[in-house]
Amino acid sequence: MAQNDNLAVPSGDKYVTVFNDPINFNAKHPLNNSWTLWFDNPGKKSNANNWEQSLKELITFDTVEDFWGVYNNIMKTCDLSISSNYHLFKQGIKPMWEDPANKHGGKWSIQLPRNKTMSEIDNIWLYTMLACIGEAFEYENEVCGVVVSVRKGFFRIALWTRTADNHDMAMSIGRTLKKSINVDGQFEFQPHHETKTGGKPWTV
Repeated sequence: MAQNDNLAVPSGDKYVTVFNDPINFNAKHPLNNSWTLWFDNPGKKSNANNWEQSLKELITFDTVEDFWGVYNNIMKTCDLSISSNYHLFKQGIKPMWEDPANKHGGKWSIQLPRNKTMSEIDNIWLYTMLACIGEAFEYENEVCGVVVSVRKGFFRIALWTRTADNHDMAMSIGRTLKKSINVDGQFEFQPHHETKTGGKPWTV
């Protein structure tokens, strides 16, 4: 997401970008992909049917500036109620296991104790999103989206991938995610189809 003057629109004799004037900029810097932000909070009595009904598509953006416009105008993660989830997925991919892009994939996830990360979760979630929209991963096409979940005793960060059977590729994504958000703890990777049945996860 570095500045690129070739993308700028001239204003008089100078370019005005979000980097030198965050209020009056007239140039936008496109992302490699369009991203859609979703929200849901099905409550304690959720099931497969009412969960999908509670899932709301909020907005799609495809530039650096529009991302910041969204981030600065939505409720922060630390202020969300219990059972809430934000989902940031590439446009055209629903944050559901059944989506064709997700059904053969898995997810890297970490649980963060609520009492220890309450003041940090907004930055952790921000860095997670920036890693995705900024194409920080070697296998960027494998990344479908990321989720932050608010629970009574913890927050959970999860990154969803397209496939789950390539160990080297999955480990590369996990290591990059861990480095990008810089939190203590162990990340675990598990295929979606094993989430309920168990199975020993890969870890970083």
